[in-house]
Amino acid sequence: MEEAARPGLSVEECVRRLKRYHYAFKRLHQIFTARITAEPIYELKMAFGLHAHYCAEHVTALRQRVGEMREPPLGLEQVPHEALEICFDEILGAPKTEELLMGVYEKALPALQAALQRHVVNTNPLADAPSIRLCRFALLEIGDMIEFGRGAVEKVVGPEKRSVFKPWLQLLDDCFAVAGGLHGAEKPAEKKLERQFSARPYQYDAVPKRDERFPDPYNMGVNAEVFLYDNKFPPEPKTLMMFYKRLREVDVPEMMASILTETPDQPWEYYRDLTRQLWDEARHAMMGEVGFVSLGIDWPEKVMINFTRSLGLITQLKSFERHAVLYFIEQGLMPKTGKRFEWEVGLASRNPLSALFQDYDWADEVLHARIGRDWYLKNFDEPKTAMHYGDQCWSRVLMHWGRWREEGLTEHRNWWPEVYRDACRHWGIQPDPDVLAFSTSYEQVRADLKTISASA
Repeated sequence: MEEAARPGLSVEECVRRLKRYHYAFKRLHQIFTARITAEPIYELKMAFGLHAHYCAEHVTALRQRVGEMREPPLGLEQVPHEALEICFDEILGAPKTEELLMGVYEKALPALQAALQRHVVNTNPLADAPSIRLCRFALLEIGDMIEFGRGAVEKVVGPEKRSVFKPWLQLLDDCFAVAGGLHGAEKPAEKKLERQFSARPYQYDAVPKRDERFPDPYNMGVNAEVFLYDNKFPPEPKTLMMFYKRLREVDVPEMMASILTETPDQPWEYYRDLTRQLWDEARHAMMGEVGFVSLGIDWPEKVMINFTRSLGLITQLKSFERHAVLYFIEQGLMPKTGKRFEWEVGLASRNPLSALFQDYDWADEVLHARIGRDWYLKNFDEPKTAMHYGDQCWSRVLMHWGRWREEGLTEHRNWWPEVYRDACRHWGIQPDPDVLAFSTSYEQVRADLKTISASA
């Protein structure tokens, strides 16, 4: 009773603060998404996908809450304070991973955490119970993000480099001080803010990058789909190809991040739904990683995970055309088999992990197909036209198979026999000679088993 009877934030003040949290989450979502493609470190690429998803969900919740408290226009697209805009522009434009990590995980997220904690303390727990609930949920995931970031900064930055970034980190602190804190509840400091990294407008880096655990990213020497859908091969080794297909999906978050970053002025729900799909694709990639590790296979050494699809789509197509290809793959790739078939292969292989992963992969893809219908299909008069356009766009993407080999970027080495032998040792069986001899590449056969007319 004592808590419920104490004064708290007015509706006006509550909404003012909620808009600031909304702005912070929205800018963080933008930053995480924009930095996925060109971030080489695999774990960071995956984490940015998860953290972008967290931020998108909290943006959605805050938009709904503000809409409950005031009649339109809600003013959710307005910048609440110029100093906050400078702060997030600076983090977005951080030239290296080190600055990015410190800006996000040591400055922006802790400031947002403190603002939400203060809101819970300042507001009336009865009158503003819905806002408190949103704050508590957000604080759980902000805590997870900060904890991850603490470990990432420790490994990537190190204490010897920290002094180099001190002036820039002070600029971020000054931005929050001039804004009266992220919540805006304190007296604004009187300091002059001079942009550093954001003195020039941010330029999106659209070229996918990978770390040293991806030593042969142009390798297209093993056609997983040809093997997977060939009835003469048994289900056990097919699980290896499915783990490969899953881990190779690291290219989908790279490509989807480019769509999100280069497609402005869409309803917020568009960004929320596609970010959920982006995170799902990152999960699928990690499923493949876990699958290989569970079989004792050193995937960075043995499995050549390429980035040729994301590289081709991003550098050769416009953002809407990339979305068209994504829709075509989701709706039409292997219609007679598809995700149900992969799940059945997992069951037949007697590998419970493969069956489990394919079960959830199938469920996710059903959701993704719906997202595609919601946000891509509406641009066409009928589904057939939408599918045809996606097929056309994909057919225009040139995989420079021969040129990459001539330039020494890859030999398109057939890595399959070695991986299969390692799995057989784990299973305690002798390799099947027919399986061991598989050597079909992507030179002439596309992932949907369509023949490529010429090798670019």
